[in-house]
Amino acid sequence: MFAYIVRRVLSMIPSLLLASILVFSFIHMIPGDPAQMMLGDMATPEQTEALRETMGLDRPIYAQYFIWLGGILKGDFGTSIFFHQSVWDVIVDRAETSLFLAAMSITLIIAIGVPVGVLSAVRCNSALDQSISALSMFFASIPTFWLGLNFMMLFSVSLKWFPTSGFPSVLASGDWTNLRYLVLPALTLSAPNSALIVRLTRSSMLDASHADHVRTARAKGLSEGTVNVRHVFRNSLISVVSALGFTFVALVAGTVVTETVFSLPGVGRLVVESLLRRDYPTIQGIILVVAFLYMCINLLVDLSFAFLDPRIRYS
Repeated sequence: MFAYIVRRVLSMIPSLLLASILVFSFIHMIPGDPAQMMLGDMATPEQTEALRETMGLDRPIYAQYFIWLGGILKGDFGTSIFFHQSVWDVIVDRAETSLFLAAMSITLIIAIGVPVGVLSAVRCNSALDQSISALSMFFASIPTFWLGLNFMMLFSVSLKWFPTSGFPSVLASGDWTNLRYLVLPALTLSAPNSALIVRLTRSSMLDASHADHVRTARAKGLSEGTVNVRHVFRNSLISVVSALGFTFVALVAGTVVTETVFSLPGVGRLVVESLLRRDYPTIQGIILVVAFLYMCINLLVDLSFAFLDPRIRYS
């Protein structure tokens, strides 16, 4: 197991290097000039060119890449063009909101999606199963912005149970009650994703229920509950855990619409804002961090397979 982990960690290095090349190349293909964006339309060409020289944008693209890569290797992600502070500090500042929101959302997704999916599989082809399937398709097809606005109207405006927008820092204030600001966004994100997990759990359990060892367990006289829990559910978890792992990363970095609806200072909005401002260092830093997070989650998911299925061995 240890040797496998070492090999996987070492394999991340060329993957991250390739990701850095692609990110840097594609970002610099985006139309627009950061210097021009900073100075505005009234700036003269001489002023724009002087700022480009100061920012190092007048150098060849390969020279800019190696300068940026050298800084990354030293732990320096550069300075944000718009925020005028370290890119790493900007990402960390926005990461709190995204991580708390992703953690709350994935908890709701697991709490709702997995049990309901198991119930649907156990009661396969029943009226209950058909109802669950219909509701799952309904929630999976609802636009998140529409659902978020309706949650806001109901729980914030009408019932006044939760705040409508914003998120005061929990870590800075030490006030954990601030998490109430993320309840509605978490519900908004968990509804469609829970529906997908319901469908995946159901289909995985139905596939596992036809395996030879499950038929053998039933032939031995084991109760249906024991068969479903010990032999069907456990063997269906691999695909569910894999989906949950990548869902978590997507929730951290890809919840732009929900963050916009609830005015949350998260990573998703930061990406969009940085793209609009042509803030190259910030965009590159975010995408590289997200790529690294994807690789780490992928490794953790693969390692979890060995605990879920004893037949899987890493060496």
